[in-house]
Amino acid sequence: MKLVCTQSDLSTHLSLTSRAVSSRPTHPVLANVLLQADAETNQVSLTAFDLSLGIRTSFSAEVVQSGAIAVPAKLLNDIVSRLPEGEITLDDESSATDNLPDYNGLIVTLTPKSGRYQVRAMGGEEFPELPVIENTQPMQFSVSTLIEGLRGSLFATSADETKQVLTGVHLTIKQDTLEFAATDGHRLAVVETTNESPDTNSEDGLEVTVPARALRELERMLAHSSESEEPVALYFDQGQVVFEFGNQRLTSRTLEGQYPAYHLLIPKQFQTELTLERKQFLSSLERIAVLADQKNNLVKVSLNGDAQEITLSVESQDVGSAMEIMPAQISGEDIDIAFNIKYLMEGLKALPASSILMQMNTNLTPVIFTPLGGLKMTYLAMPVQLRN
Repeated sequence: MKLVCTQSDLSTHLSLTSRAVSSRPTHPVLANVLLQADAETNQVSLTAFDLSLGIRTSFSAEVVQSGAIAVPAKLLNDIVSRLPEGEITLDDESSATDNLPDYNGLIVTLTPKSGRYQVRAMGGEEFPELPVIENTQPMQFSVSTLIEGLRGSLFATSADETKQVLTGVHLTIKQDTLEFAATDGHRLAVVETTNESPDTNSEDGLEVTVPARALRELERMLAHSSESEEPVALYFDQGQVVFEFGNQRLTSRTLEGQYPAYHLLIPKQFQTELTLERKQFLSSLERIAVLADQKNNLVKVSLNGDAQEITLSVESQDVGSAMEIMPAQISGEDIDIAFNIKYLMEGLKALPASSILMQMNTNLTPVIFTPLGGLKMTYLAMPVQLRN
């Protein structure tokens, strides 16, 4: 194998695929990235796979001789990212070299304009194949649809591996909508976006729960293609999901288990409603969060319908206290209600609107936040009991 490519292309695509390399590989080859070069198409592809998450990406290069080789991912990434910009020649040799006289295995040689680097490698045939989903019609989604849904849901997934199904985002694909849902048991985020796929003909909808780790990588990859009008193809089969767009492919195992019936958690009627300026609300919370008690991280929200304002307050016995007042359009009863300030701020950051609607019934029942205009999103936060 021999190819000539630019340092920036190789570095960009290496850093992208390296995120799917296991930090504790169960087999030595999984610590590598598979580099494949095709002289017919002048394409180089890089693949990383930890047996759960797989990322493949490709780019154009001058391929002198086709071939495949598995190279230590971290080492190669560390070398290439530090090389000066310009062309790099990359080739493999199966014989002993000047620098490694006692080694008769596979060597990959990188030759930038500044010198030469040699790295021990493994044969490409040892690298496991990425899963392939056959005989299924892909569903098509725009890049912006997926980015909107992921930004509005990923933050609410659980980090607790014992509740594995909650560590993912639940996708529901219907005739004309794609719904994202995430909950960690304390809050719930639901985003409903438009499904532009003309091929989706499932009236009852397809449902799948995808690990948050895989979707964070998908979001990162899509962010680089945010201007692209090319749709993202989604393939789904029992236990496996594949996203394909442009020259990139992400595969992931799906999460098993019954996802909670989250629609039943969202109240249909409310006794109190208020409209707030989102950025002002978030700024006030960020300021008083500095003094929020690190033990319970609580913020108290007090509604005053007569004054048409809310008071935000925190008390930390050892540090001090803080209070901020801001205007709000309030209808219904006055309530004193408390939240985990972190959950409140994360939800407000994800709501894509200048004004939001906050709806509640009592100080211990679920509170709903929705953006006024724009994306159809619901954020549910459970209040925390106030101790006098």
